Amino acid sequence: MKISEEQVRYVADLANLRLTDEEVARMCAELGAILTYMDKLNELDTSQVEPMAQVLYEAEETATLRDDVEGPTLGAEAALANAPLAGAGYFKVPRVIER
Repeated sequence: MKISEEQVRYVADLANLRLTDEEVARMCAELGAILTYMDKLNELDTSQVEPMAQVLYEAEETATLRDDVEGPTLGAEAALANAPLAGAGYFKVPRVIER
């Protein structure tokens, strides 16, 4: 599937990214390859595959999830200790939405 430079620039703009012409050309090729692969995956017959709610499951010693155990919380002071800029108990970040 081909993706146009216009589409790449549109998505980059939504993500607030500024891409050079070379980066746009590279993204067109890379995203096009990804979409082509997705088209190939869509051709697979999955009618006999049972839908899954999640890919992780509990299976005794092979379980991939730990028990959810309540523990001590991290206080605001400790959480903000290494923040480049903090105030009033919050992280301060530069404004990114200017539209």
